[in-house]
Amino acid sequence: MKNTVRVLLFIAVLVASYILYFDQYLSGMVKYISIVFTISVILIGFLIFFENRHPTQTLTWLVVLGAFPFLGFVFYLLFGRNYRKEKMYKKKYILDKETYTKYEPGPKEMDAEMFGLYQQKHFQLAQRIGNSAISFSSETKVLTNGTETFGEILKWLQTAKHHIHLEYYIVRHDEVGNQIKDILIDRAKNGVKIRFLYDAVGAWQLSNHYISELKDAGIEVVPFGPVKIPVLNNKFNFRNHRKIIVIDGSIGFVGGLNIGDEYLGKNPQFGFWRDTHLFVRGEAVRTLQLIFLQDWYYMTNDDFLTPGYLSPDPLENVKDGGVQMIAGGPDNELSVLKNLFFSMITSARQSVWVASPYFIPDEDIFSALKIAALSGIDVRLLVPHKPDKRIVFHASRSYFPELMEAGVRIYEYQKGFMHSKIVIVDQELASIGTSNMDMRSFHLNFEVNAFLYKTTSTQSLVEEYLHDLEDSEELLHEEFQKRHIGYRILESTSRLMSPLL
Repeated sequence: MKNTVRVLLFIAVLVASYILYFDQYLSGMVKYISIVFTISVILIGFLIFFENRHPTQTLTWLVVLGAFPFLGFVFYLLFGRNYRKEKMYKKKYILDKETYTKYEPGPKEMDAEMFGLYQQKHFQLAQRIGNSAISFSSETKVLTNGTETFGEILKWLQTAKHHIHLEYYIVRHDEVGNQIKDILIDRAKNGVKIRFLYDAVGAWQLSNHYISELKDAGIEVVPFGPVKIPVLNNKFNFRNHRKIIVIDGSIGFVGGLNIGDEYLGKNPQFGFWRDTHLFVRGEAVRTLQLIFLQDWYYMTNDDFLTPGYLSPDPLENVKDGGVQMIAGGPDNELSVLKNLFFSMITSARQSVWVASPYFIPDEDIFSALKIAALSGIDVRLLVPHKPDKRIVFHASRSYFPELMEAGVRIYEYQKGFMHSKIVIVDQELASIGTSNMDMRSFHLNFEVNAFLYKTTSTQSLVEEYLHDLEDSEELLHEEFQKRHIGYRILESTSRLMSPLL
């Protein structure tokens, strides 16, 4: 606390110094504006202090405000107001939890012969904080890259008889986007009810003509979290990063691919796009449906919690391990997905394999990975070799030396851009979905992941991970330490912002 108070005092002195230094150049009106601005910065500093954030986040915000008063002030208005997050999403969290409790089956007992004690502890945590039950009556299939994923999506969309629900972060009016649009319009003309929820910021380039065509066909299209005046509306910072399709309540898709040609490798900047998606059929689709319906209700106040939407076709004689869909987001203060990743890592006995295009761990995940590696567990991290977000890319690399010193093996994917979001533990437990291993996915974005327990899809993920390592280059600690001093400065500067990314 003493250190934080000192930083607050430092901010006051620094900003006051700015004004005193430039006092001779300021006119009367500008001088008054500067005084008001100084008081605002100091008050924001105290507000951050009393919000009881994580100490790292608190100190980072205070340093930003002190070093860059004007930019820090604007940045805080856009991205920093935790109290607004709690107010905005508290009602959504309460309603979602009540809905999951009402429509999801209760916690299920674990098969002691199939699942060890350490796994059962993880299951209990997942069911408790995830508010969704594990399904042992569901079928899953790993879809590799855009060609296979969109091939399956286009095929199943054409089979819809009752309804189609889509929820995406990015939607583009390009070739694959138009293919999906044409199928949706055709299905709507055949009486299928279609609802399309897209993120207002992620899909900001989506053309009005594309949206109008869908609406003219009778399709309901709704933006999630529209932002009209960003400076006064910090919904700008809380985005819906989910990628969900539900068809007739029994077929589902979830994973890393948005709707766009770049996911088919057609963007010359990135070339080949390595990604992973998941096909789901059966009981677990109910949870995906609930997640979509609650997000839809949040934006529209339209309630469709009826048996027609929440009764997936039963699958007989399915014995393929457990499947659990879990949502995470800024509406839940438990940081659900981060805590489940932490549980997976700390429960590992043999191996922890992670793939993430954006790697900005908080202190808990960072320590868990290092301790696991120091304990002799095979810990591997697969990241892209080429960046699409440079600040995040360089911030990620700042964590590599400590991880490698602890024994973590780090691989950079060389074939193209790696966008898969995978965690595999002991080659038995796996997570696949929309959540990156970064602060934004842990605390700011609405995400959804599928957790797989001893399924055939888990083994598919293991095989694909090993195959991806063949297209990757392992970073060696001694060689990595020889990188240019300029890169080190850039990485350290980017890492300073990592609690805010």
